Amino acid sequence: MSPGTNHGEAPVRAEGIQLIGEAKGSGYREAPSLVRRADGQTIQLTRLLFQVLDAIDGVRDLDEIAEVASTRSGRLISEDNVRTLIEGQLLPLGLLRLADGSQPEVRRANPLLGMRFRYTVTDPALTRKLTAPFAVLFNPLIVAVVAAGFLASCWWVLMVKGLASATHDAFANPWLLLLIFAVTVLSAGFHEFGHAAAARRGGATPGAMGAGLYLVWPAFYTDVTDSYRLGRGGRLRTDIGGLYFNAMVAVATMGAWWATGLDALLLVVLTQILQMVRQLLPLVRFDGYHILADATGVPDLFQRIRPTLLGLLPWRWGKPEPEARALKPWARAVITVWVLVTVPMLLVSLVLTAVSFPRLLGTAWASLQHQQALLSGSLADGNFADAAVRFLAIAAVVLPVAGMVYMLLRLARQLITGLWTKTRGKPLQRATAMAAAGAVVAGLAWAWWPLPDNYRPVQPYERGTLLDATATVYPALAAPDGALQEGRSGQTVALWPDGTALPTREQPQLSMVLVPRQAAEPASAPGEPEPDEGADKAAGGAAPPSWVFPFDKPPAPEEYGNQALAVNTTDGSITYDVAFALVWAEEGPVDTRNEAYAFANCADCAAVAIGFQVVLIVGQADVVVPENLSAAANYNCVRCLTYALASQLVLTLEGPLSGDGMARLNALWQEIAEFGRTLQGVPLSEIEGRLSAYKAQLMDIIRTDPSANPQAGTSTQSPGSTPSPGAGDGADTDPGSESGEPTPGGRSPGGPPPGVPSPGTTADPAVPTQGTGTTPVRATPAPASTGAAPAPTTGAPGTAAAASPAQEPAAP
Repeated sequence: MSPGTNHGEAPVRAEGIQLIGEAKGSGYREAPSLVRRADGQTIQLTRLLFQVLDAIDGVRDLDEIAEVASTRSGRLISEDNVRTLIEGQLLPLGLLRLADGSQPEVRRANPLLGMRFRYTVTDPALTRKLTAPFAVLFNPLIVAVVAAGFLASCWWVLMVKGLASATHDAFANPWLLLLIFAVTVLSAGFHEFGHAAAARRGGATPGAMGAGLYLVWPAFYTDVTDSYRLGRGGRLRTDIGGLYFNAMVAVATMGAWWATGLDALLLVVLTQILQMVRQLLPLVRFDGYHILADATGVPDLFQRIRPTLLGLLPWRWGKPEPEARALKPWARAVITVWVLVTVPMLLVSLVLTAVSFPRLLGTAWASLQHQQALLSGSLADGNFADAAVRFLAIAAVVLPVAGMVYMLLRLARQLITGLWTKTRGKPLQRATAMAAAGAVVAGLAWAWWPLPDNYRPVQPYERGTLLDATATVYPALAAPDGALQEGRSGQTVALWPDGTALPTREQPQLSMVLVPRQAAEPASAPGEPEPDEGADKAAGGAAPPSWVFPFDKPPAPEEYGNQALAVNTTDGSITYDVAFALVWAEEGPVDTRNEAYAFANCADCAAVAIGFQVVLIVGQADVVVPENLSAAANYNCVRCLTYALASQLVLTLEGPLSGDGMARLNALWQEIAEFGRTLQGVPLSEIEGRLSAYKAQLMDIIRTDPSANPQAGTSTQSPGSTPSPGAGDGADTDPGSESGEPTPGGRSPGGPPPGVPSPGTTADPAVPTQGTGTTPVRATPAPASTGAAPAPTTGAPGTAAAASPAQEPAAP
């Protein structure tokens, strides 16, 4: 017999070996048997190895061990077979004493995501004594009552009461904040009582309880390895027991709130919910991980990552890894899904942590300085409660950063050591591995280089999305064209008043950024060709740039409103926006709004907005409050012109128009529509006169129609225009007025006005169709309806084309 077997031909188990037995509800095709060493490591053995180990009692020799194992397994096992199993399997695993009778030196598994710096608080005997009274809480009736109370508490706190008053009270009184912190920490320990009590309820024996460092945070733990003796239901009860005890803390907190009326206690309910949500994550060794492991019957999911990923390679589909074939099909499918979700998320988290570590370090340093100043002030004032809160805040900043540094260093050491060991004797593979490691080190050096922006603290205005994180590495991802876009970062040129401090990353200033409207395509009548796309873009087809105005952008028109909005930020161009609309209304309140706005921020440019609306009220309306608004503004313009004209006509008819009246109205509206299509070629000085003439003709049609016989009529115009003060800093606006006297448009005195615009796409005013609705709605331009139920119509706003430099300038 080999000298490594044991002394005296009678092998002896190592001290502290615990035979757990066959795993019940296993996800393996052949359920493994479990053995626990003195160091707490649980080892999976085949059934034959377990039976041999079970037969070793320190008295039987190899022949007797072979006889006992043969009887129990039903297989013929020889003395040589036992010797081979002992020397090749049981001794290397540290399950037997050495030949000289000494204990084996075992090396405990040291996974990256395992708990570090464990400190035992209670030994197994004390744990069993402390947790025994709590096993009764798993009575089904008690569980149902607690679950109902917890759900009701969550609903009431989050959906009815809210947490605003609780947050205010807690932060206004540092003692309450300390109380909440203490209860939260104690509840984390009580969570572990739940695991131990659940194990006791199922018949298992819980082990030691203690604390340590998991990932980057302090954490409690309970040894419930003995729960592997239980079936799947008992193991799941043990896994969920901690969450159940969190629910009990939340229900008890609601009772304390009802008795004391302290709203700050409701924050404890929130902390319990957050703890439970965090514990349910199956990505790392939280409760969710163990729930998934026990539900599938696969004890260590992380050991399944490598064989699962190798089995997904196309050239291995026909011959999967033995570890993968050992699982039942359904368990293998569940583990594969878990691997495909967990591995990418862990890798992304690791990369983002490494890339953003300088910013996090800068933020932590700034926070420490702030908290240290507050701590000094609290101590100077003798406010020890607030000082304790500041001390906890400092600890909350230091611990995660220290944990991240430790994890990154440990990961680097494990990777380098592992690569060096696995490539021993393989020069080419070692050179490739070291080159890859060097590339990673170079990338980290670039990301962590001490540049000012690299260690800049995170600012309140930053969002911190995945896109933002990748944009820090690849700025081109911020925006494809470099312009500002909603939900993304980008660059733009902004003007800032002289004599004021410019905004910085550390001290940002709020600014309104307007983006040109991407006008929808005007709808076409049946049989008419579709309008050209991109009518609102510049001549080159590129999207208009962003710009800054010192006032809010006009809100979009309401459902029945009419709005023309012309904005120009392109030097040497003219932008038109035209909106014509005819609205039929009946009875109910008439509160339609007609608007025209023209804004410019450019040189040698112009912006022209024309809004024309006709409102025909059939019958008597109780409330008639139409609005007619216009505004023209130029901001930091040089030789620019802005012109806004809002013209509105409101008429009341006793009844519907006659057939002849509708025909005349249709013909006139067709003429108005044609005028709108060619309006960009009309001098500004003629536009108002032409619209006034059309209003007179409309009034004449209504007045002379025997069926309509209007009761009252109003006509309002609200032109607005502003001359540019050259390169001034201010923004001049004219909100417009409802009067019959127009205000002429202005231009800047810095040079000749821009040229007459070339014809472009404009609004296509709707052909009027007498309606029976009580409110106006938008519709596509169409010929007059001859049906019995005509619909009310309005025109769609249009867009403008860029000016042609060869044309002559025109003044309004």
